[in-house]
Amino acid sequence: MAIQAVLVPDIGSFKDVEIIEVLVNVGDTIAVEDSLITIESDKSSMEIPSPVAGVIKELKVKVGDRISEGSLMVMMEVEEKIPLSPPFAKGEAQNSPPLKKEGAGEDFSSKPKPAASPQSVPAPASPKLDFSKAYATPSVRKFARELGADLNKVTGSGRKGRITQDDVKAYIKDVMSMGGVPGKSANSGNTLGVAPMPDIDFSQWGAIETVPLSRINKLTGEFLHRNWVHIPHVTQFDQADITDLEAFRKQLNEENAKSGLKITPLVFIMKAVVAGLKAYPRFNSSLDAKGENLIRKSYYNVGVAVDTPDGLVVPVFRDVDKKSIMQLSEELKEMSAKARDKKLKPADMQGGCFSISSLGGIGGTKFTPIVNAPEVAILGVSKSDIQPIWNGKEFAPRLMLPLSLSYDHRVIDGADGARFTTYLAKMLGDIRRLLV
Repeated sequence: MAIQAVLVPDIGSFKDVEIIEVLVNVGDTIAVEDSLITIESDKSSMEIPSPVAGVIKELKVKVGDRISEGSLMVMMEVEEKIPLSPPFAKGEAQNSPPLKKEGAGEDFSSKPKPAASPQSVPAPASPKLDFSKAYATPSVRKFARELGADLNKVTGSGRKGRITQDDVKAYIKDVMSMGGVPGKSANSGNTLGVAPMPDIDFSQWGAIETVPLSRINKLTGEFLHRNWVHIPHVTQFDQADITDLEAFRKQLNEENAKSGLKITPLVFIMKAVVAGLKAYPRFNSSLDAKGENLIRKSYYNVGVAVDTPDGLVVPVFRDVDKKSIMQLSEELKEMSAKARDKKLKPADMQGGCFSISSLGGIGGTKFTPIVNAPEVAILGVSKSDIQPIWNGKEFAPRLMLPLSLSYDHRVIDGADGARFTTYLAKMLGDIRRLLV
């Protein structure tokens, strides 16, 4: 047995690079190619493997030290002292890859670092977690840092207990299922350990004005951010032929001109949605807090997004299945006025089964609305337009309404999403079906 000094091999043109992790401890039994340390420079990192097998007798480096080729890493007890010949001799091929930017696969070992722009604003670094005792590759460590996962608490399933990305994902899933957030306290306001946005002084480029967000903007932003993070969204696009519906709507408005009541396409869409909820009950449900049970509802309350000067609000229209087109039109008028006058009560915006966000009066062809949890689906409606549609003999001008259905993929699969929009299009294409 002999004691051998293990030095840093040729690592390209990099010098004085920082050690971010020491992967071994005194007494560890090391095989050839087992990683000893991880180094990092300019957001690139690599593991330095051992050229010999043996037992670690002494550590000569620690996290934060800066090393170059030839620096002493550890003293190791080996069966027989051997020269550090290829693949670790300078200028010859190496078994370990050159220093690379993780995820990009691009060799940076011979490329000069570009000069920084004088006006560039660096993004803040992700918080450094101490993974000195964790057995994982640089890419897995970087992946864990981005998600805020503590590798010290992750059990590795790879070779010799190495932690894989799947192990990190499984750990994240376990933590989230218990209502926690990896690497953060429950009330930290940060999700999955994502680094905060940089605080930038925009006045350095010109005149600015700081305008506080309204209370509705803040509440809506928090609510939508939570929904977007927790719900796996899918959006199904479709269109409905509302040519006949529009003709009937205009006729109703002419007949009721003296009453001052204006019937909009939205009330017909509300009724069609309820018909869809009855035909496909899974859309009229919610997941429980633990995500383990589906709660099906036997009532039909529809939320409608209303644009106000202070932001978006969603009043809920109850028992839509029991109300006529005229009743819904009157209620829509009243609720919209209350929303714009800030007179909506919390109870007016609770108990919804499904939401509709209509941008038809503004414009656009399609969009991806965010599910209004605890609901599992939301319908986006864009501006209708005349399109040439083949009727079997010729192209005829038809008024087509774009539909965008976003849904929670944990509850609804793609096939049912397509069935639901197809069903809506059929109902809106022939409103007589709503009577059946």
